[in-house]
Amino acid sequence: MPLIEALGRVLLGKEHQLRLALSCLLAGGHLLVEDRPGMGKSTLAEPLARVSALEFKRVSFTSDLLPSDLTGINVFSPADASFRFQPGPLFTQVLLADEINRASPRTQSALLEAMAAGRVSVDGVSHALPQPFFVIATQNSLDQVGTSPLPEAQLDRFLMRVSLGFPDRDSELSMLRGQLCAPEAIQPVLNHEALLQLQQRSSALHCSETLCGYVLDLVAVSRRRHVGLSPRASQGLLAAARAWALLEGRDHVVVDDVQAVLSAVVEHRLDGGCPSGEESPFSNRIREQVNALR
Repeated sequence: MPLIEALGRVLLGKEHQLRLALSCLLAGGHLLVEDRPGMGKSTLAEPLARVSALEFKRVSFTSDLLPSDLTGINVFSPADASFRFQPGPLFTQVLLADEINRASPRTQSALLEAMAAGRVSVDGVSHALPQPFFVIATQNSLDQVGTSPLPEAQLDRFLMRVSLGFPDRDSELSMLRGQLCAPEAIQPVLNHEALLQLQQRSSALHCSETLCGYVLDLVAVSRRRHVGLSPRASQGLLAAARAWALLEGRDHVVVDDVQAVLSAVVEHRLDGGCPSGEESPFSNRIREQVNALR
């Protein structure tokens, strides 16, 4: 697929993670990328915006970042003695929220409203964000200095969490040889209108009653000995499976599509602060019952 091929020139050997990221975008969700420093977390965002011809902005989430640094402020204009709204970096189509778990809870709450509602409120006035609005947030592992776990409510706003992990030997050798493509060299594969059409096609992809029942069975497993997955999570799981099926060239969703996105959609909701790649025993129990429910 041209989208995957273009992105694969920047992130070598990460086709599965790239497909998950594209599925998240097509499903209209937001993506959390968690890993150790230097693994390519930030490298994912700009090429994804470039191949889709979307506006891109990056914000480093530091402990002194204020909510107004994200949302924007009202600036007084002496010419007509009135206030004019100056939009902040949230007013973009793809936002890279770098090291999100270093910011204060107040700043994270400002981002949460934007992710949840597609708008921000400044001085009691609501301002709509551009569409599509896609947040890619990076998060260092919780054993890194200066980090803190994200609240459960904010974790639930991320449709998926992925971890890039170490590259394979051949991919890392290509990096050492300088065979990586620079993000700024990536050319658009889609335009804005084509992306919106793909999102619409994804949301309309056929799901049988049996497939919907399978998703509900998975959600029910999570609720047996735990708070469990929310209705938002079950809707997100189906939306992500639809997007994955679309990338696979199908006009309907099958069980394999659900299984392909299951870990990325549910584990951060169930494991909370468990580092990415370290599954909790509860997540393992769900995985063990996936095949039994087919």
